[in-house]
Amino acid sequence: MKDPFDSILEDVDDFGTYQRLLLAFVLLPGFVPVGFHAYNQLFMSATPDHYCRVPFLEALNFTETQIKNISIPLEVRDGRMMFSQCNMYDVDEATILAHMNEYDTLIKIYDAVHLQLSSNASLYPMVPCKYGWNYDFSTYTSTIVSEWNVVCEKSFLPTFALVMLGLSGIVGNYVFGNLQDSLGRRPSFFIYLTIQCFFGIGTGFAVDFWSWLVMRIGVGFTVPALMNTPFVLACELVGPDRRTLCTLLLNIAYSLILMTLAVVAYIFRDWRDLAFVTTLPFLLFFSYWWILPESPRWLFAHGKLEKTERILRQMAHMNGRALPSDYNKILQMKYTEKIASEQLDETSSSYRETNHKYGILDLLRGKVLRRNTIIITFIWFTTMGVYVGLSYYAPALGGDEYFNFFLAGLAELPTYFFLFPLLDNWGRRWTLFSSLVLGGIACICTILIAQQTWLTLTLYCVGKFGISAGFVAIQQMALEIYPTVVRGLGISFSSVIGMIGPALVPLVNYTGQEFLYLPLLTLGILMVLGGMAALGLPETLGLSLPQTLADAELFQVDCSLGSCCPNKKPTLGKKSRKNVSKTVAAIGECEHSKTYNMGTSTGGDSTALGIPMTTQQRSVNDDDHNNSDLDSFHEFDKSGYHETNRAYRRVSDIETTQVFLEQEHAQNSTILPTSNSQNVANH
Repeated sequence: MKDPFDSILEDVDDFGTYQRLLLAFVLLPGFVPVGFHAYNQLFMSATPDHYCRVPFLEALNFTETQIKNISIPLEVRDGRMMFSQCNMYDVDEATILAHMNEYDTLIKIYDAVHLQLSSNASLYPMVPCKYGWNYDFSTYTSTIVSEWNVVCEKSFLPTFALVMLGLSGIVGNYVFGNLQDSLGRRPSFFIYLTIQCFFGIGTGFAVDFWSWLVMRIGVGFTVPALMNTPFVLACELVGPDRRTLCTLLLNIAYSLILMTLAVVAYIFRDWRDLAFVTTLPFLLFFSYWWILPESPRWLFAHGKLEKTERILRQMAHMNGRALPSDYNKILQMKYTEKIASEQLDETSSSYRETNHKYGILDLLRGKVLRRNTIIITFIWFTTMGVYVGLSYYAPALGGDEYFNFFLAGLAELPTYFFLFPLLDNWGRRWTLFSSLVLGGIACICTILIAQQTWLTLTLYCVGKFGISAGFVAIQQMALEIYPTVVRGLGISFSSVIGMIGPALVPLVNYTGQEFLYLPLLTLGILMVLGGMAALGLPETLGLSLPQTLADAELFQVDCSLGSCCPNKKPTLGKKSRKNVSKTVAAIGECEHSKTYNMGTSTGGDSTALGIPMTTQQRSVNDDDHNNSDLDSFHEFDKSGYHETNRAYRRVSDIETTQVFLEQEHAQNSTILPTSNSQNVANH
């Protein structure tokens, strides 16, 4: 059954001037706070080069090099001999004064002390820094590390802060996850924005590390939720054939935002200035209160037809369309038909069969589904963790830290143009395998070319491209492998486990303090393991979507060479799927389905993970209520958060179009699932 609101959008033009202006000047800019707040912490908590301070040597006007040679021991770090950052020779002032009585110039004093250190360093035992630290301010004017001396025995604290940022996103994802479904998209956006701006501005006023950490946790709570709202609104305001374009534009915008952050951080090198400049401008977004509309799709789903009509007339006016004066009667008729259809569906035998309450254990009962669930979850965990890990680690790769982060955003852009043709012509399984293995090998090879910055950056960009592609591909496969009755539950389970990856990956990056390329080696190995695991998943290109748990057991792995570049002609698989209904259920996108159901029900079940899952098992009226599976959890992003939501919505809109086409063919008594390649071509 086609989403009734899509036909309403056709009356006002489903991608006219109204939608284009709103997308360009409201929704795309609405992404900026998310990208900035997800990653500005990298620059605020950066650790400049430092060494022990020796005040009495500074008072004698020794140069920095002379002070280091006299008072700082050498140690092996990152495979090179470097001055220690946390230890000093216990050269006291009396020793220096004794040499001052013996020698008449500073050069002679320096030569004498340095000679003693070279010949018998044991005369001066090594001790931890006694007088604080001197910092290199050539890259950063000020960071929380240099201001509060968060180094040496406290060096783990910036990593701990990133871990807490990630964990707060998981908690906030649960707390705020359904707010926009109950209150609406528009008020939720401003609630999220208020919270994020409050804690973002508070960050700049922090007086010590712990107060700063509290502010960062507050920021992290709303990053996934605030990112979700522009996605949802953009998709709900346009027709099905324009959603892929919208999602592509939003993905490109996000990458450009990360690149912009690198430029902003380059200009504002004091951490307090950076905190303010990446927050205060967003107060202007509160002016959107008079511009940003409520989603007419959400209003229609909740039976608020007068408000729906008012927004639709604004859209029609800007799009050059004219609605009849009695259009409210048309809306009332379509809303009544929708309610009647839903009530009829709930009395059908197919609804009673598929409305069984499924839980996490159902994902593990069947041998094939259990294997696929474990593999999907592992790859999801790997791709989310590695993506965020590579993004976090970009500034540490040597050379200009700002330029490195700029490249990290730039490396993502090709993904959005080349991935979908590969998925639709080469297949999901081999695209996922090759992208992860290629990116993983590139990261691993960085250890072979240590100290060659440009080659390292090139391999890093290949790794970032590979993980970006793999991140999207695994979510596409998950949508097509999990059966309808547990699809939302399965994706929720895999994504929640996957969200742990970004929270833990700062611990991996922390190992880079001793050896620069160890995190890249670790992340590369994880990518290769994820790619190899992908070969354990079945190819889904051209296959109809499984509906029941029994259908899922028919998804066998094809290890033949023919599994690469499979025939895209849709089939029912190697074995006949008698249980696959003519209406193949799939998770739609943009959260409009859940809101339709909320027109008659305000409650919802919850999974074993505590994630609300309303109407998650229905197999009828696919486009109307199976979308609730997507609504039920709002994902963490590539930003540490960010990316799951982006890629997930991008691939799920193709699924929605599949359902529409399948149902049209079903009317001719032929089950003919449409491949993603056909849908992309139509888009």
